[in-house]
Amino acid sequence: MEVIRKERRKKQFRQRCLERLKEISRKNNYVKDKKVLSKLYEIIEEMDARVIMLYLPLELEVNLYPLIKVLRRQRRQLYVPFMEGKSFSLVKYRYPLKTKRFGIKEPKYSRQFRKKKIDIAIVPIVGVDLTHRRVGFGKGMYDRFFEKEMKNIGTTVFVARQLCYSSQIVTDGHDVRADRIVVP
Repeated sequence: MEVIRKERRKKQFRQRCLERLKEISRKNNYVKDKKVLSKLYEIIEEMDARVIMLYLPLELEVNLYPLIKVLRRQRRQLYVPFMEGKSFSLVKYRYPLKTKRFGIKEPKYSRQFRKKKIDIAIVPIVGVDLTHRRVGFGKGMYDRFFEKEMKNIGTTVFVARQLCYSSQIVTDGHDVRADRIVVP
């Protein structure tokens, strides 16, 4: 019974967070994204991160493309999710990109799967609870990936345009936990 209530709280929390994210104007998105990218770049430099996991953004997520451009020029190794069933693996970021399920973009021809340790993983969030565990879009893809690969990931950084925080525990033990959270 408690599990059902917790799932309901998580679902309601996710819906509230998504509504808040949708209300942010496009003009504000640019300003907020720029602040987040600046903070992310500082963290990457501070850690001297060379191997970086990031994501290709959906409309409600922080736009990482300007950061990707800078990091590529610096010849850092960038990896992005490549969907496989209910989870994903990581592939090298390269062009061209194609749009797949859920509107997610992926490198079209990238099949070089990562076998290295990731220095930093940049992960989009919808919200977090007091345990700093991730509430995402509800598909569980990041949870399944991290469950398999946690030992290969150094630092996990959550990013969002706006922090949607629950003072209650709405997540489960398998939900991804952040080392750092970056918001504007």
